[in-house]
Amino acid sequence: MSPQIITIENLMQSSGVGFGTSGARGLVTAMTDRVCYAYTVGFLQYLNTMGQLKAGGEIAIAGDLRPSSPRIMRAIGAAITDQGYTTFNGGMIPSPTIAAFGIAHKIPSMMVTGSHIPDDRNGIKFNRCDGEILKDDENGIRQQQIVIPENRFDSQGNFLATEAFHLPAMDNRARNEYVKRYIDFFPQQCLHGKTIALYQHSTVGREIFVDILEALGAKVIRLGFSNTFIPVDTEAVRAEDIELAAKWAKEHPFDAIISADGDADRPLIGDEHGKWLRGDVAGILCARYLGATVVATPVSSNSAVEKCSYFRNVLRTRIGSPYVIAAMQQALTDKQTIVVGYEANGGFLTASDINIDGRTLTALPTRDAILVPLTILMLAQQKNISVSKLTTELPQRFTASDRVKEFPTTLSQKRIAALSHEATQIEDIFGALFGSVKTTNQIDGLRITFNNEEVIHLRPSGNAPEFRCYNEAATEDRALEMNRICMKIIEKWKSEG
Repeated sequence: MSPQIITIENLMQSSGVGFGTSGARGLVTAMTDRVCYAYTVGFLQYLNTMGQLKAGGEIAIAGDLRPSSPRIMRAIGAAITDQGYTTFNGGMIPSPTIAAFGIAHKIPSMMVTGSHIPDDRNGIKFNRCDGEILKDDENGIRQQQIVIPENRFDSQGNFLATEAFHLPAMDNRARNEYVKRYIDFFPQQCLHGKTIALYQHSTVGREIFVDILEALGAKVIRLGFSNTFIPVDTEAVRAEDIELAAKWAKEHPFDAIISADGDADRPLIGDEHGKWLRGDVAGILCARYLGATVVATPVSSNSAVEKCSYFRNVLRTRIGSPYVIAAMQQALTDKQTIVVGYEANGGFLTASDINIDGRTLTALPTRDAILVPLTILMLAQQKNISVSKLTTELPQRFTASDRVKEFPTTLSQKRIAALSHEATQIEDIFGALFGSVKTTNQIDGLRITFNNEEVIHLRPSGNAPEFRCYNEAATEDRALEMNRICMKIIEKWKSEG
C-alpha cells in the first residue's frame, strides 16, 4: 500500500481522538498504533517548524499505569525513530517528572496518560522544550500534514507483527532528578518525626513519592495498593476514597495522608483525621508557603484566594492548565514577582524560580502533585499546628464539585446556553433553591453568583463526555447540599436529552 497523506485536523475527525488538556485524548480502541504514530509525527513536525528540535536529538517519553500505556509508548517510539530522533524512555513515572526532565535538558517530552479518567480512555500529553503546549500550539499541530506509511499497519490500525517496535531500556535519570529536585529544595530531614500515610492505589507516583518523603525523614505508611487502574479524581473525590481515608485515620495515626491521580500531577492531601482538603484550598496554602506574589487560578477555584489577602494579585482564567500557564507568563514582569498557579484539582504550577533560605526550586510551569503536600506540611510545621488547623486560618468559603458521566458535550453546551441570556431563566430553575441572581460569569461555562454569595458553576468537561458542577457556600454542609441538588437537576437534564 502507498503512504497516506493526511492532516492532523482530518485525523481527529476520522478517528474520534481529539485535543483535551495539553494533548490528545480518546477511547483506547480509537487510539490505535496508527493514530498515536500520526499524532507524534504531527507534534514533531510542528516543533521542527518552531526550531525546537535538533537533528538526531532526544525526545523524552513516559507513561502511567493504564494497561494501554506501554503499547501507546511503543507507537510513539516508532514515530520518533522514523523521524530521525532518539527516544529517551523514562518508564512509568509522573507527568511532571518527565516534563521537568525535558525542561532541564531542553528537549521535548511526551507523557502517555488519561489522567484521572477511567482506563477505557488514554491520551498523549505534549510538552515543548520549555513546558506543555498551549492553545496556539494545538492549532499549529492540527495544521500539520503528515505521511503515514500504511504498509506498517493492519486494517485495524495496529502495527503488523513484522513491524513491531521495541523501546530502548528504561533510563532512571528523569526519576532521579525529580527526587533530587525536592530533596535539595526542602531542609534536610525536615519531615523527621512525621508519619505520612500514602494512598498508593494505581497512581504512577506511588513509589517515587515514597522515595521523596523518606529522603526528607518521614515515616511512610503505604495503603491501598492496586494492580488494577482506579480513576481517582482529585476534583470530585469518590465516596469510597472519603470513607477509606477516614477509616485509615482511625487505624493508623498519621500527620497527613496523601495521594494523587493516575499520572500524579494532581494531588490529594488529607489532614490527620483523614479528611481530604479541596485542591483549591491546598493551592492557597502551597502558594503562601512559597511566598507567591501573583497567583493564577481558574474561575472555578474557591474565592478564599482573594479574601485571604495573602497575594498582591489573583488572576482568574478559563479552566485548564494552558490558560493558567498563559496568565502566569503574562504576569512575569520582574524577578521580584513570584508567579505561581494552581487549579481546583490541586495541580500546582510555578512560573518563577523560588528561593527560600538559599535553596532554589526551579520553575516548573506544568501541574505537579508532590509539591503541594510537602509545602503544606512545612507550613504546618512553621506554625507548630496540625494540617487541620491550617485550613481554619483561611476565610471560611467551602466548595464542592461532582460530575455526571456519559453526558454528551453538545447537550451540556445546549443546557448552559439556554441559561446564559437572562437571569430570569436561571431563577426559573434555581431561584426557589438559591435566591436571586447577583452576577454571572461566562469565562468558562456559566458561573452564577446569587445575592447570598452562594455559587453554582456549570461546565462541560474538557476531557470526557461529562457535565461538571462546582458549588461554593459559607459552610461545607451547605456546599455539599447545593452540589447534591444540582446533580439531581443535571441528571434530570440528561434523562430528558
